[in-house]
Amino acid sequence: MPAITWEVFASRGFETAWPELGGGVLRARGRAVGFAHEPYWVTYELDTADRFVTRRLRVTTESAHEVRALNLLHDGQGQWTANGEPLSDVDGALDCDLGLCPLTNTMPVLRHGLHRTPGEREFLMAWVSVPDLVVRPSRQTYTHLGPGRVRYSSDGFRSDLEFDEEGYVVDYPQLATRLTAR
Repeated sequence: MPAITWEVFASRGFETAWPELGGGVLRARGRAVGFAHEPYWVTYELDTADRFVTRRLRVTTESAHEVRALNLLHDGQGQWTANGEPLSDVDGALDCDLGLCPLTNTMPVLRHGLHRTPGEREFLMAWVSVPDLVVRPSRQTYTHLGPGRVRYSSDGFRSDLEFDEEGYVVDYPQLATRLTAR
């Protein structure tokens, strides 16, 4: 399982993911270190179901002051729980979006082939902030700009992302850039 490593400008850190992709399913584990505000570590495991719909995101963050853990589950019917508690404000979302993590942009792009074919899609995401692991609803739009190029926009923020043929982020201006080849 080859690794992907990004330099993450937004956290002044780095992330490495070990993704497995096949049959409409993505599984990955990853680790990140960030230095924005204070040093912290992030460890995560991501599992999707058919068509790259998030099934589970398990995340742990660690700083000098505390360790936090989140077990985010999607029931396949549009309902979410965080550590066993219902999250009605993200009902209907198909995907999670782990803050400062370029890997989680892969699921909606692959599901609709937006890195290869024209189209624009709006999504509701279960967005997880890092390092506090608070889950919030996030409306995001992905627009195909050309082969391997997709515009991401949300709440007035916009960035033109570059994806490889497999659907992984190569460059996410203002957030991260990939350091290793897949």
